[in-house]
Amino acid sequence: MGSCLSCLSCQTTPTQLQSYSTSEEEENEKEIDNVVDRENVEEKENVKENENVGEQYVEGLEYVEEQENVEGQESVEGQEYVKVQENVGVQDYVEEQENVEGQEYVEEQENVEGQENEKCYDPEDSTFTFVDREDEMDFLYIGYKSRRALMSCGHSVTPMSLTNWCRYLLDQHEHRFVCGQPNCDAVWPYKEVRKMALLTPEEMKEFEKKTFINCKDIFDVKSCPGCKYRVVRTDLNDLSVHCSVCTTEKKKVYRFCWQCLREWKGPAPRSDRCDNDDCVIQPLETLTKCSEIIFEDVVGVTGCPSIRACPTCGLLLEHNRKKCKNIVCHRCKVEFCFVCLKVSKECSNITGSYFKTCSDGVAPRQTSIPVWQRK
Repeated sequence: MGSCLSCLSCQTTPTQLQSYSTSEEEENEKEIDNVVDRENVEEKENVKENENVGEQYVEGLEYVEEQENVEGQESVEGQEYVKVQENVGVQDYVEEQENVEGQEYVEEQENVEGQENEKCYDPEDSTFTFVDREDEMDFLYIGYKSRRALMSCGHSVTPMSLTNWCRYLLDQHEHRFVCGQPNCDAVWPYKEVRKMALLTPEEMKEFEKKTFINCKDIFDVKSCPGCKYRVVRTDLNDLSVHCSVCTTEKKKVYRFCWQCLREWKGPAPRSDRCDNDDCVIQPLETLTKCSEIIFEDVVGVTGCPSIRACPTCGLLLEHNRKKCKNIVCHRCKVEFCFVCLKVSKECSNITGSYFKTCSDGVAPRQTSIPVWQRK
């Protein structure tokens, strides 16, 4: 009476149900565990990602800070550089101004000293002819204090104005002391200049040295190959030159060739060469081998040599290619046409212009050196 088949059945069924329930629960638990595990993994991954993001963020902040430091440093360095450059510029400007001011001061002092050291005539010196006139050699209008005295040509000077004028002549390669007044061609002797300019010993040494140098083109001057002393050739038609110094030292007559500058060989006098090997006329060789000139302002001239011997004195001259075709020889002071070799007045009378081709055409290359026939 206690149970029926159904109950037995029921007893059996619940047992099976319980078994099934347990399996499901385990599976559910596993699924939950798996879910939890996945969530934990995802959470860990998220954490790592967040950590990485954080690290990147931190690194970004550090980079930004670093860049700011760099920019700040560059800014500071730039400011310092600008300041340095400003200081340098200011320093350069200051130094430049100091140099300018110093130069102006020196020049001012030199002017003051020049005025204080002005050479003046002694009013009691009766060897001078004093006049109450303007200083006719004071072309710069300096206004010297000294009394005016007359030169032999009748023009009035002061010691300073005469000194400055004569120094100017020497600096222009002039060997003569010519009056500076227009229409006065007076040539003062050095003795007169020395007295009237009150030349100091230093100025006399300067003037004499410059005069000798300037005379080298006027009086043929060369160094003797034996003693090295300077010798003047008096006969321009004779290449054999006698040296008195070497003659005295060697106790026999010593002559050397003016052309090859070696001891003379062969008969003398001669005007072409000595008997030494390779003794050639260098100026003549220059005339035959020089290039041709192309004038910039003269029309129609071709085949003209660039170097000519002055037809008056024989000095070799080179045209600068500019302006007219005429040139003035600085030795004999004669102006001639570089193209036809005629005196300028003669050429212009025929041609009618200093900038046109000569009516006689271009003179051929010179084959001899003219000898200056001094009057």
